[in-house]
Amino acid sequence: MALRSTFTRFFKMEAASGLLLIAAAALALIVNNSPLSALYNHFLEVPVVAGVGAVVIAKPLLLWINDGLMALFFLLIGLEVKREILEGQLADPAQVILPGAAAIGGMLVPALAYWFINRDHPDALGGWAIPMATDIAFALGVLALLGKRVPTSLKLFLMTLAIIDDLGAIIVIALFYSSDLSGQALALAGACIVALIAMNRLGVVKLAPYLLVGLVLWVCVLKSGVHATLAGVTLAFCIPLRTRQAGVSPVRYLEHALHPWVSYAILPLFAFANAGVSLAGVNLESFTHPVPLGIAVGLLLGKSVGVFGLTWLAIKLRLASLPQGANWGQVFGVAILCGIGFTMSLFVGSLAFVPGMSEYAGEDRMGILTGSILAALIGYAWTRAASRKA
Repeated sequence: MALRSTFTRFFKMEAASGLLLIAAAALALIVNNSPLSALYNHFLEVPVVAGVGAVVIAKPLLLWINDGLMALFFLLIGLEVKREILEGQLADPAQVILPGAAAIGGMLVPALAYWFINRDHPDALGGWAIPMATDIAFALGVLALLGKRVPTSLKLFLMTLAIIDDLGAIIVIALFYSSDLSGQALALAGACIVALIAMNRLGVVKLAPYLLVGLVLWVCVLKSGVHATLAGVTLAFCIPLRTRQAGVSPVRYLEHALHPWVSYAILPLFAFANAGVSLAGVNLESFTHPVPLGIAVGLLLGKSVGVFGLTWLAIKLRLASLPQGANWGQVFGVAILCGIGFTMSLFVGSLAFVPGMSEYAGEDRMGILTGSILAALIGYAWTRAASRKA
């Protein structure tokens, strides 16, 4: 009952956050295609400087959102993944097989679809990971609109799949989207990680020391060439889940404290800052360009085929069974909903095609929005129809 209660609260928060994300993205599109467009862009380009002594960080507001606030998003993801691995759905191998297989299919097939469409454009191939992601808040938000028509087991399947998907995205970012590495900054980051692990092993349960060292770690990782948001995941894995004496779990406490801020402030702000695609001059060719087309096809078709295909294969091989109370039509509907990439896709897109440095910067957002919106609409309609027959 405790697990179900925790999941219910989590689902309600993610669902509400998903609806808020939709509103923030819509607002960004409206504002950036109105007379307020110049104000919108000036807002994102406002220079923000922070420094202590010789260490100075000067970035426009957009990068503070993407590199700084999103580190808290990744901290929350890390906390959720650690808790799930140690005592949640990911702790039971039998419960991981089906969403794990679905997540693998949902990462490989979209990447292959993007590569196939862009195989003759070498400069565009760096965006192969953009359609791999699933936006857990957005997808659960759409699924929440169906209410009790959809069994809880199917919602739990989607949530677990998306968590594994996020973990895969973190690994991809670490391995493929780091550049110009600084040995000195990496060494300092390594020292911070050693300090965090030592505190964990020595039984330190107060959060303040972890957060202080985590802040230093974030600065070091930012300066190292490895993407700064990975500092959030590393910090999360070092915070203890259990205490030697009966008391509040540091991981659970921080997760509970962060969740509202991430769900209702950070992610909507990120969506507002990154979803403002200018529609000036948009025509059919804008959608058929290999980059947006590869992303849209990867999200809508690649995700559907990959998630459903490996789910079907795992069940036919008797490695797992259908989520209790769900039918094949509902599972396919959820596979389509997994094509809502949005937050993580926008984030990976900002790494693959850096604004001001790549000719494809901005074009990826057209594909992300198109693929995600179509996946949301079609996935909702399909799941709703399938649920009538359930």
